[in-house]
Amino acid sequence: MTIRAAEDEIVLEGLAIARGVAIGVVFPHDAGTIKVPERRIESDQVADECARFTEAVASAARQVESLQEKAVDLGGAAAEEMGYLLDAYRQMLKGSRLTRGVQHRIAEKLLNAEAAVQQEIAEIVRGFEAMEDAYLAARVADIKDIGRRLLRSLTHTPYRPFTDLPRNAVILAEEMTPADTALLNPRRVAGLATVVGGAESHTAIMARSLGLPTVLGVSGLLRGLRGGEPIIVDGTGGVVVINPSATTMAHYRKKRADCLRARRALARLRDVPAETRDGTRILLQANMELPAEVASVLESGAEGIGLLRSEFMYMNRDDVPSEDEQYQLLRELIERLGGRRLTVRTFDAGGDKLAPALGCSIGPNPALGLRAIRLGLARPELLETQLSAILRASAHGPVRILIPMVATVEELRTARRMMESALARLIAAGVPVSDPPPPLGAMIEIPGAALAADALAAEADFFAIGTNDLTQYTLAIDRSDEAVAHLFNPLHPAVLRLIQFSADAAAKAGIPLCVCGEMAGDPRYTALLLGLGIRDLSMSTNNLPMVKQRIHEIDQGAAELCARAVMAESDSARIAQLVDSCHADGRCER
Repeated sequence: MTIRAAEDEIVLEGLAIARGVAIGVVFPHDAGTIKVPERRIESDQVADECARFTEAVASAARQVESLQEKAVDLGGAAAEEMGYLLDAYRQMLKGSRLTRGVQHRIAEKLLNAEAAVQQEIAEIVRGFEAMEDAYLAARVADIKDIGRRLLRSLTHTPYRPFTDLPRNAVILAEEMTPADTALLNPRRVAGLATVVGGAESHTAIMARSLGLPTVLGVSGLLRGLRGGEPIIVDGTGGVVVINPSATTMAHYRKKRADCLRARRALARLRDVPAETRDGTRILLQANMELPAEVASVLESGAEGIGLLRSEFMYMNRDDVPSEDEQYQLLRELIERLGGRRLTVRTFDAGGDKLAPALGCSIGPNPALGLRAIRLGLARPELLETQLSAILRASAHGPVRILIPMVATVEELRTARRMMESALARLIAAGVPVSDPPPPLGAMIEIPGAALAADALAAEADFFAIGTNDLTQYTLAIDRSDEAVAHLFNPLHPAVLRLIQFSADAAAKAGIPLCVCGEMAGDPRYTALLLGLGIRDLSMSTNNLPMVKQRIHEIDQGAAELCARAVMAESDSARIAQLVDSCHADGRCER
């Protein structure tokens, strides 16, 4: 929405996606409209239409292959991210639900190939958009991109994006596909802003990988827009300024210079240990969703992966991955980490997540339904396969196994029995595994688990607190629901007490504890978490340097005093004031 307008200056806000400030000129990007003919065909035309569709699939596959060759030139995390995405594209073009669905519509509904593609894409998109999981819903852009490639091939519609780009072009679009984002040359493109897009999309991931300041979800962005106008994109604040005034321009030039200096300063911390002013050592690790993120994990100075969301192995497919397939993926990841520890969370799937691959039906309340460890115990063959793959991969480097959404001691005991059974089978078969076997931990993200943390600590080898879900479940707030999202508050005293219960239980049992939710990656909460006894934080690689810098400013003794003061309060507003007061005092003095 517009938050200010002065003279010709227009200021819009959206989602802050990729940090930094871009100052340049507007370059509107038009993905181009594709006129899709829709007609009924005769039964004797089915073979010809299917042949046309097959050729379109082959043409799209050739485009993907060409993009894969170009992706190598991107280098680093961007190349890996694009490689992963294009592999997914190839899977969608090979005997997938998409191709089978289009062929069915041609043969059974007697539709021409273009109309069959359009209808099948629309149906798949509706299914994904209905999912409550933000990451999966964000895959809609990838599906639409494949659909557009097929339709352009079928209708012979040319597509030549980003020709004649001026220097310091800021790309503005209704929507950007991740493949189009990968075509951007950071030497000529200063930034990116779109009307449509979310923080979990591949476009967002690509923009971060390329280091382009980016704001997505900007309502009204293209209204009355003219190419060549001066523009500012503040990817840190989530602001877009069109036709900035001289005062605004001066402000953002200074902000851009400050950002560049801060980035250089933070980069110098990469190989410096995370240690408080009075010598308390903190382990900083990275959360990871995709193998493509390994490069950024290593570049950030993370000391390991504190949370690998293993759902990526189940994406973009109609079947579940075999034990060998999972083993090979994990082995490659472990070897690339070069001795850094990997914590693998077993699949947190089910309900509305990955239902086609797992053969599950969506319940009335998917977030509270058959998912995560509940699904693993209901379908033990799935969990046993994954546990075996992780155990085999453990022979190649340090690994931990993390069980999500644990609510009872018996769930953890059953998971351990399954792991021990798989371990015995592998040893009997002469398959190498680590000795001792990987530690088995419990994810503390349900209030009941936090309240029973002392009992769970007697069975678990370690804890990991997922503050996102713990807050959501404790306060009965769906963060994706705009009507109540503003009520989501990790500083609610109930949430903080559950974190404290868990930390105290882990300390008493002598087991490690890691915080891996969004609180871990926000420097505002660092002193509080350290004061509560947390010594292991796992977060997005983008946040890690800032948290490390914050740790260097903290006096551990003062942080403990701050935590005691916070835990003595019952009012959320007063707690926020105390936390902000400690954070504002860079040294957190006693």
